[in-house]
Amino acid sequence: MFYRPEQGHGLPHNPFNAIITPRPIGWISTRSSDGQDNLAPYSFFNGVAYEPPQVMFSSTSAKDDRGDTKDSVANIRDTGVFCVNIVQYDMRDAMNASSGPWDKEVDEFDLAEIERAECEVIACSRVAGAPAALECKLTQIVPLEGTSNFAVFGQVVGVHIRDNVLVDGMIDVTKYLPLARLGYRDYAYIDRPFTLKRPNET
Repeated sequence: MFYRPEQGHGLPHNPFNAIITPRPIGWISTRSSDGQDNLAPYSFFNGVAYEPPQVMFSSTSAKDDRGDTKDSVANIRDTGVFCVNIVQYDMRDAMNASSGPWDKEVDEFDLAEIERAECEVIACSRVAGAPAALECKLTQIVPLEGTSNFAVFGQVVGVHIRDNVLVDGMIDVTKYLPLARLGYRDYAYIDRPFTLKRPNET
């Protein structure tokens, strides 16, 4: 089939998210200027540069109590920092619980019974049990086409790696099974990686 997005797809559900899969999930923790912690997952997330290390995530809707965006972007606008927590399979239910459109006064760490720890470089909480977490300083927020679409870019200024996911000095994803987003309400986890050498490698 072929369709133009502006003309509709004629399917029971939008296939767009199901095409771009699997997507890593950035579990974004932020803190408001008055000290309120927030935690929310975003599947429009990825790394974008090595030196210096940089990441991005996109927020694509708004809440009535936040004007043109959601809590994460609103907090980052105010404070200039955020933390990306990596989601493992065992944390799927807690991650899902934190995804609701809760009022800005709601602390998702408490709501989903997630243990928090203080970041080292930035003033923000992180998920204490996450296999890895990236402390970030905001570099830019880019408005995107459409309503309430924002891409948030940050430079990584601190990296946490849980000791038990390192094997021979390398991260072993089979030790924590990273969660990935598929289309619709579907998810997957990574448990069988394989290796390919690049053409110029022997």
